[in-house]
Amino acid sequence: MRIHYFNRQSLDLLLIMFFYPVRNVLSRRLCVFKTSQCRIILALQHTKRQCSTSSSEDLDKVRTLLQLCVDRYFVLSGQTNTEQFQLGISCSYGPLGMELRRNLLDQWWHSVTRSTAQVFGINTLSSSKDTATGGRGQLRIVETENVKRLLEQQELSKEQLIQNIQSLIQRSTSLRTNFLQGALEQFVPSLELVNRKLPFGLAETGLCFQPSDGSGCPAEVTQTSLVWFCSPRTSSQWLDHWTRHRLKWWRKFALSPSDFSSREVPEEEREEAASRGVRIIYSFPWGQEPLETLWSRGNTELLQTHKGVRSKLQCRDSRKSVPHVVSVTGNMDRGVLAFLSNSLQHLKKEDSKQKLLQRKVLKLHPVLAPVKVALDIGRGATVELRQVCEGLLQEFMEAKISAWPGYLETLPMSMEQLNAKYDEMGVLFTVVISENTLESGLVQVRSRDTTIKETKHISEIKNFLSRYISAADNS
Repeated sequence: MRIHYFNRQSLDLLLIMFFYPVRNVLSRRLCVFKTSQCRIILALQHTKRQCSTSSSEDLDKVRTLLQLCVDRYFVLSGQTNTEQFQLGISCSYGPLGMELRRNLLDQWWHSVTRSTAQVFGINTLSSSKDTATGGRGQLRIVETENVKRLLEQQELSKEQLIQNIQSLIQRSTSLRTNFLQGALEQFVPSLELVNRKLPFGLAETGLCFQPSDGSGCPAEVTQTSLVWFCSPRTSSQWLDHWTRHRLKWWRKFALSPSDFSSREVPEEEREEAASRGVRIIYSFPWGQEPLETLWSRGNTELLQTHKGVRSKLQCRDSRKSVPHVVSVTGNMDRGVLAFLSNSLQHLKKEDSKQKLLQRKVLKLHPVLAPVKVALDIGRGATVELRQVCEGLLQEFMEAKISAWPGYLETLPMSMEQLNAKYDEMGVLFTVVISENTLESGLVQVRSRDTTIKETKHISEIKNFLSRYISAADNS
């Protein structure tokens, strides 16, 4: 069964095409609405925009980054998939990409629920009715066969066809484009939870569907949402507070913090219900892209959601006013790409034969790095060394330290090749178990960031890594 996504714009396009001289052909060519093709068009438009605004050096950086992401299992190969990733759309991630995105979402969640009191997590239905916007811009899911059967009814007039298609779309399931509506619906029960006192917030993460670049073609995006309820007189201050908070959070994990900045949304770009807006943006090689958008939304949407019943929305204060809403919405797929772009360094080094080589290093922040440590074996009794590695790997798993079992690699590789591979994977440390370990318990530990090799006792490794990651998280 195939499904397609429609909004008003795509419906108009369908009807225009239908009443062209190709009516009989159209029923066999509904693939024009396939999401994947829409994304390809968007990606081509995006690439064209890059070429006109970026230098060849910047484009080389983009190609290098995307190739590294494929080679090191951050995203799966395929032109369409990498184009989606570059557009900030949810794509087919590889194992390291999934772990990086999970780490980023975990850090986002901790930052909003633990930094300020009274922020609660919620989970809302993906098909909740958008009463706040009156359904404008709503996406709906329609089965291809149902549309095809309508188009094949030759006896229908233009008016009948329009009416039938509109009825089909209205009966179809709607898809959320953000988490705002669900949070507005949960305001009243949450207000009782906090004894009707402000301020408080509702946080949620997950996939949303969004039209891209005004084309009407939907795309999945891994979205984060914080909806903050506060008194009308403090809404502007809270917008400033969350702007500072979010910018500080993005910069905390950055190798080059200045690439992240905030910018007021111009009046002509504001959403209808918003009086102010701020964007957290990242400077990619091809230009600036928004990572999070903050809006001061007033209380209009909250009142519409609860049918204007002010009495159940009022809080325990002398003014008895309806709270204002500040929303913070982020695109974590674009966030993953931003940190990969920000952390990739090209360094020059000399190999053992004094040849000058370029070294690519993915210097991801320790708490975001998908793999913290790689375990490899040097020369010695292979069976015994592997047993030591397996014991150490078990320690790491119990301590929730992600480890790469390099000792299971069957293809012969030199240590220089291994180090180059791990640097591109963003692995923080490489631990080599050798015959010396069997005799004295000493292992060699190499740092990704300094390339310095130190000798430590095997019993110290787990605590060393835990302290290192914890210190980086608290810095």
